[in-house]
Amino acid sequence: MRNLLRSPLAWLVVAEVVIVGTLGIVIWNVVQNATRPVLASPTLQAPDVVGDASPSLPAIAAINNSSQRGPRPGLNLDSAFWRQRLAQLNSDQVFLEQLEWRIVHNAMDAANRYVETVVLPAVRRAEGAGG
Repeated sequence: MRNLLRSPLAWLVVAEVVIVGTLGIVIWNVVQNATRPVLASPTLQAPDVVGDASPSLPAIAAINNSSQRGPRPGLNLDSAFWRQRLAQLNSDQVFLEQLEWRIVHNAMDAANRYVETVVLPAVRRAEGAGG
């Protein structure tokens, strides 16, 4: 028992169990919190009109009368907009595919050169020395 407590492997196993247990508890809490219902908005209560001595707020109609500026929220349904965005996306995709193709072929060529210049001569030397 004394040797077991002195062994670093035993302490590593204990530390690993503590870390995995802590992560398990954290994950369990995250999953449980994700399933709880969340209020969409807090409830609004009407102020008491009789005993209200505070200054009044501006009318909601005065706030809504301002002119709207900028794009309206929501999905842009203009076909020219989507045609331009998709053409840009497709050109980027073609560029990335060409880059991937060059990377893969350069790696294959490098592996081929390594096998032909390093591995095969070493194998031939080893076969010649053994026989």
